Amino acid sequence: MADSNIIPQDGDISALKAQFIASQKQAGFSDQEIGNFLDKANYNQKVIDAITTPWEAKPWHLYQPIFLTDKRLEKGLTFWQTHHETIANAAQQFQVDPEIIVAIIGIETFYGGYMGTYPVIDALYTLGFHYTPRATFFRKELANLQTLAKEEQLDVDNLKGSYAGAMGYGQFIPSSYRHYAVDFDHDGKRDLVGNPIDAIGSVANYFHQHGWQKGALVTLPLTTHQLPEHLKVWKGEKLHYQVADILSPDIALAKNSDLDISQPAMIVELVQAEQTDYWLGLKNFYVITRYNRSPLYAMAVYQFSQQLKDAYAKQ
Repeated sequence: MADSNIIPQDGDISALKAQFIASQKQAGFSDQEIGNFLDKANYNQKVIDAITTPWEAKPWHLYQPIFLTDKRLEKGLTFWQTHHETIANAAQQFQVDPEIIVAIIGIETFYGGYMGTYPVIDALYTLGFHYTPRATFFRKELANLQTLAKEEQLDVDNLKGSYAGAMGYGQFIPSSYRHYAVDFDHDGKRDLVGNPIDAIGSVANYFHQHGWQKGALVTLPLTTHQLPEHLKVWKGEKLHYQVADILSPDIALAKNSDLDISQPAMIVELVQAEQTDYWLGLKNFYVITRYNRSPLYAMAVYQFSQQLKDAYAKQ
């Protein structure tokens, strides 16, 4: 159960709802539209429970096996074969490596197999009004959901997603859906829930818009299992190290690689059962974390993408 100190009091909730209603009226919604929208939303304790115990809290040696499985790889290869032309077109148009597109959709929803069971409106309402640490963010997403539903004619009553309100093949939160979704099959609708073609194009566009460099390195293992005190593991901040700040006679690349040592970089920590491994994360690794801030998530996506790339090339 969630810690009671993160749950606002009833009076606070009433004030927040009043602010939300006022903001939505400024956005052009009528009192009736806002009232009808909020009437659809219900508090869900399971959402609070889920956000306070995320998978990313696990150490790497327990986290990685959840995502890198033979079953997911097999499903990914089938998805790539089925949509090979769309994936190739998206990779070319948005200059994103195709295996990253396929990996993201596989990690997020097992290729549409598990898009989430939480009503999206309930998840965003619960977090926006009952989860103090990130309530402001989730109220904005709730507002974006109302706008998105109007723009794309989404059926809010039946829209399911993650505990954080992400939806569709690529698990886009409402603001990302609005800003990065593309109508990749040109049928006049951006459908990330029922249309894998739009989802493929939209994931590629998301990575393009966040600065993915096609063909560039993502991350490389380092030789050390212990960092010197002057170096810190990446914790979500903007990249402030350069490769030259990290590599030294004591910390080298596990495999030789021709690197621009002035490029931005980070140190990624992977806790194994017997030791701690460290990797050099580069700009493309940082771009993956724009999708999900966890470095463990980004590493799982990267490693799965390499499995997919190798297996697809052998077919």
